Amino acid sequence: MTTWAVLGLAAALVSTVDAVPYVRDILRGSTRPHRGTWCIWSMLGVVAFFAQLADGPNWSLLMVGVQAASMAFVFALSVRRGVGSLGPVDLALMGVAVLGIIGWYASSEPIVATACVVVADLAGVLLMLPKVWRDPGSETPSSFAMAAASGFLATAAVGALDPALLLYPAYFGVVNAATAALIVARRRVLSRQKRVGEALHRAAILVDMPYR
Repeated sequence: MTTWAVLGLAAALVSTVDAVPYVRDILRGSTRPHRGTWCIWSMLGVVAFFAQLADGPNWSLLMVGVQAASMAFVFALSVRRGVGSLGPVDLALMGVAVLGIIGWYASSEPIVATACVVVADLAGVLLMLPKVWRDPGSETPSSFAMAAASGFLATAAVGALDPALLLYPAYFGVVNAATAALIVARRRVLSRQKRVGEALHRAAILVDMPYR
């Protein structure tokens, strides 16, 4: 088995595992996925898979295919257990994905569809950010961290300087790493603010006690 095959299989394995804590937390009620974002991600994952498949079979496709399936499953769970709805912006992003498919067929260039997928996917991330900022506890950072690892492994599994094959897994790794970092950082900030608030509250009680 070649090095690229090992990396591709490792990426697919991590992709399979990264959804486990996320699904677990959804079922527990601690994680509340944004319906619109996951609908977009699941559709774009399928587009990315077939766009890259058109450029030729590659071990990195294992990660992309597994991620597409897991994102579709999370979206199915989010219908009843998530938050948000499909608004005009979400529908516009889906339109971008459709245009990516049309551009792919019209130009016979898979990188055109993949580039459109990346742009729409990033916009889907931006849709989720306000919820992450307000309530970082409603997301599972470990899933995004493992997804980032799978993206970087899939990037290495390409084994060639082919932009059409490198673009999506590299983007996937970077954006998921950034999302995980944001969730963790925001949790720490809110936790620190909560501790400071509680300390000030206790101090105010102690100051007022002699006068009661």
